[in-house]
Amino acid sequence: MGGVTDREADSAVPAADPVPFDLASMRKQYRAEGLSETELAATPVEQFARWFKQAATDGGLFEPNAMVVSTADAEGRPSSRTVLLKHFDEQGFVFYTNYDSRKARELDANPYVSLLFPWHPMARQVVVTGVARRTGRDETAAYFRTRPHGSQLGAWASAQSAVVAGRRALDAAYAELAARYPEGEQVPVPPHWGGFRVVPEAVEFWQGRENRLHDRLRYVAEGGGNWRVERLSP
Repeated sequence: MGGVTDREADSAVPAADPVPFDLASMRKQYRAEGLSETELAATPVEQFARWFKQAATDGGLFEPNAMVVSTADAEGRPSSRTVLLKHFDEQGFVFYTNYDSRKARELDANPYVSLLFPWHPMARQVVVTGVARRTGRDETAAYFRTRPHGSQLGAWASAQSAVVAGRRALDAAYAELAARYPEGEQVPVPPHWGGFRVVPEAVEFWQGRENRLHDRLRYVAEGGGNWRVERLSP
C-alpha cells in the first residue's frame, strides 16, 4: 500500500497567509523643527518638565506619564513593561510596584534600569538610564493614600507576576478584601508594595526630523550636580 509522497504532503499543508501589511514601506515623515543645544534647559529634569508639559497638554497622548521600564536579572537577561511615572524632581523619577514582582526582584539583583517615554504623536522620545533605589516608607504611604480605594485593594489582591489559577481566583481575593475594607475605611499600606526612584545617570532627548536625521541630545552626569550635553548621531 503506497504512502503519501513528499509532494502530496507538501501540497496538503495550507499556505501561510501573507503578512497583512507591507512593514518595509510603513514610515512617517517627521517634523522639520528640531532640538538644538541652545534650547536646552540647564538640567535634564528641567528639560523633561518642559517636554512633559507639552506632551500632557498639546501632545494628544492618552497617558503621557506611561513609560517602558526595562530591567535585567543577575545574568543580564532583560525584561520590559509599561508603568506610570508618579513623580519626578531633581532627585529622580518615581514609580510604584509590588516588591515581589519580577521588575522589583530584578532591580534588587541589578539596580541599573532604563525608562523610555515613547511620545510617538509628537515624534519624541525620552530615555532615562540610571540606578533604582527604593523610596522610604513614609513617601510610599503618602502616595498610597492618594490612590483610589479600589487601587489600594488591588495592591493587596494581586501577587504581581506570580502564576494565578485564573481570573476567578483574582476576583475572589479582591471581593474578600472589599468586604474587609469597605469604601470609606482606611486600607493599610501593603508591606510588600512601594516605590522606586530612578536616579538618572544619563537622559537622552530624541526629536524626530526629516530624512531620518533625528536630533539626539543627551545629558550625562558629571558629579556635583553638573551635566555634560552631547549630540548623538541618528
